[in-house]
Amino acid sequence: MPVRRSPGLWYAAQSEDCTVAQGTVKWFNAEKGYGFIAVDGGQDVFVHFSAIEMDGYKALDDGQRVEFEIAQGQKGPQAEHVRVV
Repeated sequence: MPVRRSPGLWYAAQSEDCTVAQGTVKWFNAEKGYGFIAVDGGQDVFVHFSAIEMDGYKALDDGQRVEFEIAQGQKGPQAEHVRVV
């Protein structure tokens, strides 16, 4: 179940609320650097490679479980601070 978190603490640079969630990578195109995550109990969200928190080559595998924050992007909800679980 997603949890609402207000701005503050380590996420002080974000000026709006964000939602911490988990989900499954629906698809990710490593060549283009983006894809979508199926949020547990919610709508799919966009993910860009720059939001993936890992060392080295930043890519996700289809079906991989991830934890992330949902923020409002220019074109709708998007994943930020994506971590593999």
